[in-house]
Amino acid sequence: MNTDCLTSSLIVIPCLNEAEHIEGLVTKLRPSLGPLNATIAIVDGGSTDGTRKIASRLAAEDERVLFLDNPMRIQSAAINRAVSELGASFDYLIRIDAHGSYPDDYCQRLVEEALATGADAVVVAMETVGVSTFQKATAFAQNSKLGNGGSKHRAGATGHWADHGHHALMRIAAFEAVGGYDETFSHNEDAELDYRLGKAGYRIWMTDKTNMVYYPRAKVGPLFRQYFGYGRGRAKNFLKHRAMPGLRQLLPLAVAPVAVGALLAVVNWIAVIPFGVWALACLGYGAWMVLGERNPYGPLAAISAMVMHLAWSAGFWRELLDLRRFRVIP
Repeated sequence: MNTDCLTSSLIVIPCLNEAEHIEGLVTKLRPSLGPLNATIAIVDGGSTDGTRKIASRLAAEDERVLFLDNPMRIQSAAINRAVSELGASFDYLIRIDAHGSYPDDYCQRLVEEALATGADAVVVAMETVGVSTFQKATAFAQNSKLGNGGSKHRAGATGHWADHGHHALMRIAAFEAVGGYDETFSHNEDAELDYRLGKAGYRIWMTDKTNMVYYPRAKVGPLFRQYFGYGRGRAKNFLKHRAMPGLRQLLPLAVAPVAVGALLAVVNWIAVIPFGVWALACLGYGAWMVLGERNPYGPLAAISAMVMHLAWSAGFWRELLDLRRFRVIP
């Protein structure tokens, strides 16, 4: 399908300290601007590594590239600001994550799918790829059922109507009609918005015509903090909408309580059994990856998955049991 001149698109890149990636990303996206009647908005959350200087130069060199500030720093606020200030001139919003990689025709495929299906939003699958040893192991974990629970936007699937997926394109009219992203969400803002889109009757299409490559955290600490934030975001979604997590998320919820319960082994050794079963199951999956899939990263991938499970569960319970919500104000 030829998308020339049929629509217009606002391509938004939220970023924070992405000096190593931002220019290459804009260079890759630039050939799409003409055919899609598109503009790029780089929305920076206060970078200190030179990103702002690069983005300012890119904007000065090409009138189709704009540079905005994001005082709130988080991605949800960045996209909301871009749509608020610029969205009236465009039909579609395309969200680009600064730390990902995309096919050359990524934006074109998204618009083609929106036009072909009539979808209000188009979401994509993510292929997770690592470079360092731990990053590769984490990528294998995130691409496996052990790490993603069978999530279709992680594993990929044929094109279908979906409730949620990795955000790629939205009709700006639909985005604005439901109020955009909730800026109280630093994580999981995409799932929360998808919930509101679905409730309002808007349709989300998971495309199989394109995808993106995501690079996971390269160290245990950042990985734990990331998934702790995801857990808190999922709990916030539950508290806001009473939207129960799916089965693939309910199972990891037990990990943090089981880990805490294992401390009672000093009183009764039986308390450690649930924790041991979970740990052995994860390590057993890692061993199966080595033996069944000939994947030498299997054992380390199992450790990465355990970090993700524990962090997600801890974040969920941390948010759910936050006593500040129950504090009585005199």
